[in-house]
Amino acid sequence: MPKGKIAVVGVGAVGATTAFTLAMSGLATELVLVDVNQPKAIGEALDIAHAAAFIKPARIYAGTFEDCRDASIIVFSAGAAQKPGETRLELLQKNYAILKQSLPRLQGGNQEQILIIVSNPVDVLTYAALKITGLPPQKVFGSGTVLDSSRFRHSLSRRCGVAPRNIHAYVVGEHGDSEVLLWSLAYIAGMRVDQYCDLACIEPVSRRVLEQEVKNAAHEIILGKGATYYAISLAVKRICESIARDENSILTVTGLIDGLYGIKDCCLSLPAVINAGGRGRPLELPLAEEERKALLESAAIIKNAINELGL
Repeated sequence: MPKGKIAVVGVGAVGATTAFTLAMSGLATELVLVDVNQPKAIGEALDIAHAAAFIKPARIYAGTFEDCRDASIIVFSAGAAQKPGETRLELLQKNYAILKQSLPRLQGGNQEQILIIVSNPVDVLTYAALKITGLPPQKVFGSGTVLDSSRFRHSLSRRCGVAPRNIHAYVVGEHGDSEVLLWSLAYIAGMRVDQYCDLACIEPVSRRVLEQEVKNAAHEIILGKGATYYAISLAVKRICESIARDENSILTVTGLIDGLYGIKDCCLSLPAVINAGGRGRPLELPLAEEERKALLESAAIIKNAINELGL
């Protein structure tokens, strides 16, 4: 496989923005855009390719499903977009049908490439992708709560007056309404958030208000502009970067969980080491009791959705 070849499948708002972000990053030496709406894929590829004088050299073009078979990374963002008031799980049946139809044509039995699911509901579709492709669990994972964790850090940053990159905080579980913000493991300068607020003489952070802000972020954006695509494209770029550069970065992607916290045969987000081999073993964090309980509830919601598909 060409080491620097990345395929983006589905070039709606999320896929097109992801392709643009990947092109600007210089990670890909070859970038193929695929969509059932071929004229849309051609237009997006040309628009990005015309930036050739401003970015690192790369072959950028619209292709077919067959063009994806030798890609080192496939980013799957095809499917229906989330509408105002619609939950990610309500997208399940239509996006599962698209995934089921597309993956065998895209992957073609290639056991080496890494498949990143971005389409929603990402946890359930990641599980479905594992079943459809038969790839090892380290090769199939989703964008998960990488974006949600960034939203958590952004909200803490605004309240605490600290750069988001200096805040360590994770969101785990479902990429959706049951996601779990890990307050017990959120740190600023090696201190818990409440400790930092005391030391810096800052008003304590309202956990309830901030949690609602993070969990409702997508709904608010969709209500205002119809879709979320800038931040998720950068989240996907960050995942691809860790793979391409073999970084061993810890990211909260969604992937198979089979035994941690007593959760069996389910895909959800936990911090995991991401490198050239894909997703390493997820980390079993020392959660507070209420966080553990919330994570199990989140897993049960995802499992129910998986069972609805008969997988």
